[in-house]
Amino acid sequence: MNRMLYVYKSMRNKLQHSWRSTTIFMLLVIMMAALFFSRAILSVSMMAFVVVSFLHTDFKKHLHNFFSTPLLWGMSLLFLLPLLSGWWSTDKQEWADIIRIKLPLLFLPLAFAGPFQLSKKQWEWLGYIFIGLVTAGTVWSMVYYLTDAATINESYLRAKSIITPLENDHVRFSWLVSTAVLLAVFLFYIKRKENRLFSSLLVIVAVWLMVFLHILAVRTGLFSFYIMVAVTAVWLMIKKLNPIAFRWHYGVMVMLLLIALPFVAYKTIPTFHNRVTYFLYDKGYFEKANYLPGSTDAVRVISLKAGWNVMNQQPVNGVGFGDVLMKTKKWYGEKHPDMIEADKIYPSSEWLMYGAGCGWPGFIIFSCIMLLPFWIKMTHQLIWWLLNITAAFSFLFDIGLEVQFGVFIYAVIILWWWKWLKVEKV
Repeated sequence: MNRMLYVYKSMRNKLQHSWRSTTIFMLLVIMMAALFFSRAILSVSMMAFVVVSFLHTDFKKHLHNFFSTPLLWGMSLLFLLPLLSGWWSTDKQEWADIIRIKLPLLFLPLAFAGPFQLSKKQWEWLGYIFIGLVTAGTVWSMVYYLTDAATINESYLRAKSIITPLENDHVRFSWLVSTAVLLAVFLFYIKRKENRLFSSLLVIVAVWLMVFLHILAVRTGLFSFYIMVAVTAVWLMIKKLNPIAFRWHYGVMVMLLLIALPFVAYKTIPTFHNRVTYFLYDKGYFEKANYLPGSTDAVRVISLKAGWNVMNQQPVNGVGFGDVLMKTKKWYGEKHPDMIEADKIYPSSEWLMYGAGCGWPGFIIFSCIMLLPFWIKMTHQLIWWLLNITAAFSFLFDIGLEVQFGVFIYAVIILWWWKWLKVEKV
């Protein structure tokens, strides 16, 4: 009797696991697709994913996974810190809007802590689908670009960019493209001996995405890509191939690629050429933090100074997330009274956002959360490090966690790769 009961429970658990894993896989696919097509579907599918992740009976294990995994509860602090700052934020409406946007930083780590694991093939298919969606997005952008290339090329001299998916959020899309390059190279590496034709296709896609990054010429994506190349070159030069030999020649080849690519792009790609030209023109302004109306770089540097000053107004607990913009605008009014309203932006760094909102403790905690992934051992350490280096870098001069797309992209991609790489020896 006991034997039959054991077999019954075992079969029931297996069926439940199979059903949940399949559903979770489908919801992850829907979320990825919805990122490009519908905010509403993105929100609904994300909520469904969280609900399904809790449809089991082993809640004790679920919560233990969450609280025993620094990456998960660390990411949730990115929500809890702004939530706590509501106590001393005077603009409750602004604070509530920020909290609503950041909710996935609490729910998604809780969901990924669930006792589920997809198959090796399912994880890989998520990678293929992600690369396919990003590649389709780059093709869509290129079709738009080719309809009036001359005008768009000229617009790059005025800090404009090609229209992109994600409702023209070119900063977040450029990071997605750089991540897709990394993923395509990684999948090529692990599948190169199984299917040479498919592996060759991955190489072609990776090369196209690299070219597109230079056509788009958005610094977040470009710098992320070059950081990946530079770190990989150093890794190859110091990583031992055997006890007495080093892969130095591979590292040298990658380093040469790092040096040659920008020169080739500057000579052959008009958008990249014009972006560099505009950067050099704008350089004199942002180096001195002088205000130039409509100058993205100069305004960004001024916003960093504003964020630093706001953070140090109340270094112990900050001004509260609800009041960061109000206090920043007040500083603009005092230091740059001629600044137009459109240029009065948030401090252009997540480090300074958390510092301004929660003081130096917020700044330090945010730094620790960005460093946490580098203490996690993975089966493919370099790939994991590259992903997290570029994610942290993107927040250094951008506020990706203050917009819905940025919160979703950061949380899902980091947690997806963590769940995939921590178990599967792909």
